[in-house]
Amino acid sequence: MTSTQRLVVLGATGSIGASTLDVVERHRDRFEVVALTAHSRIDDLARLCARHSPRFAVVDGEGDALRLRTLLRQAGVATEVLAGSAALEQVAALPEVDAVMAAIVGAAGLRPTLAAVRAGKRVLLANKEALVMAGDLFMAEVCRANAVLLPIDSEHNAVFQSLPADYAGNLKAKGIRRILLTASGGPFRTLPLEQFASITPAQACAHPKWVMGRKISVDSATMMNKGLEVIEAHYLFNAPADCIEIVIHPQSVMHSMVQYIDGSVIAQLGNPDMRTPIAHALAYPQRIDSGVAPLDLMQIGQLNFERPDAARFPCIELAYRALRQAGTAPAILNAANEVAVAEFLADRLPFARIADVIAATLDSQPTIAATDLATVTGADVEARSVATSILRRWQ
Repeated sequence: MTSTQRLVVLGATGSIGASTLDVVERHRDRFEVVALTAHSRIDDLARLCARHSPRFAVVDGEGDALRLRTLLRQAGVATEVLAGSAALEQVAALPEVDAVMAAIVGAAGLRPTLAAVRAGKRVLLANKEALVMAGDLFMAEVCRANAVLLPIDSEHNAVFQSLPADYAGNLKAKGIRRILLTASGGPFRTLPLEQFASITPAQACAHPKWVMGRKISVDSATMMNKGLEVIEAHYLFNAPADCIEIVIHPQSVMHSMVQYIDGSVIAQLGNPDMRTPIAHALAYPQRIDSGVAPLDLMQIGQLNFERPDAARFPCIELAYRALRQAGTAPAILNAANEVAVAEFLADRLPFARIADVIAATLDSQPTIAATDLATVTGADVEARSVATSILRRWQ
């Protein structure tokens, strides 16, 4: 790693992007921002460009690009504006770039994240869908290109910190019994089940501990985010499904644990703030100030743990089912979930039926071997079509 780390932030205007740039600002002597990307928040991206002076900014379409160029010209900012998916892959693989923060939400983040991996970059992975959709292909490319993959999800970052430093993908060889992924339980952990039919998007997006985007907040409320994290952990740590367990921990200060065969459990704790895992990955193997307040265990007083309720959170079992089916099943799961969550956020689908859409899509679409990226993306497209057809029949 060079003395100044040159960084691309994919998804700069989202919550992970904002937290990343907050850490970067605290250490301007260590990081240089080369490129920033955004989906639709053009005004926010213009402000970030004015603040960080990246060489490139990337947006979705030419209309947004024209607007951003106008805003930057008015502000006297010399950033070059690019548009489209090919431009995302281009900046992720720039020769002068050292590290890429992969924080684009959903399936849209797969290709640029994979481009960074193929270019042998240090990839800070906040886009869990890249592994969920194409885990075997993705990890094979990490090995082939000798890329460095560092997890940003607080749970996987905690596992990474709790594993032996020389861990090489064999739980048994290192005396590891299982990985314990913690979950807050979201806003509906104790809500009576009979009230689930009336849950609104505003309620689902009001997470009790974390500040996140709307889609991820709904995934937390259904606990599909934890199911996706089980699949992600499987690929990141080469862990069988039976060796990954979800534990609800409402205080959200113990971010995950590794249980060893000698009875030891090693955990990573910290205040619920994404700047902690981001700072850890940005500086790894060193440590830098993240701006997060120290954890005060005396103030917390106690830590609670419980098993997730299968009736309350059916999305968890759907994720385990897709992981065990393997092949294109995780991509189908992810696509159906994205469609269902979008419908719920648009007030066209009850919260309690999100899992029904996913289950029906898994039942309707055959799983095949995920032999290449075209197969994975084809399964994604087909699953979205199937899920949409199911919704139309129900509405």
